[in-house]
Amino acid sequence: QVQVVESGGGLVQPGGSLRLSCVVFRGIFSAYTMGWYRQAPGKQRELVATISPVRNTNYGDSVKGRFTISRDNAKNTVYLQMNSLKIEDTAVYYCKHPTTWGQGTQVTVSS
Repeated sequence: QVQVVESGGGLVQPGGSLRLSCVVFRGIFSAYTMGWYRQAPGKQRELVATISPVRNTNYGDSVKGRFTISRDNAKNTVYLQMNSLKIEDTAVYYCKHPTTWGQGTQVTVSS
């Protein structure tokens, strides 16, 4: 059974940076598009970024120019580098494999 595990969330001040990691266990990784999504309290889950097997990337409008998604196929890992964080980036961030979601990691941006 495929397992997706996120890490790297935490508390950061506005303007700060965090890097999220997502590791896929027991599943095909390199052939699939991977994605990061987020859900803030009272809001629907939304796209943050996706990366294809050949590293084509796509970003949600609210994070373009601030976030960068990347992948390391040798490590079955996808990353999300988040810079210039804003209070409105506060959410639970989820990693998506085509067959399953991770459990999420909390990102809180607050002064």
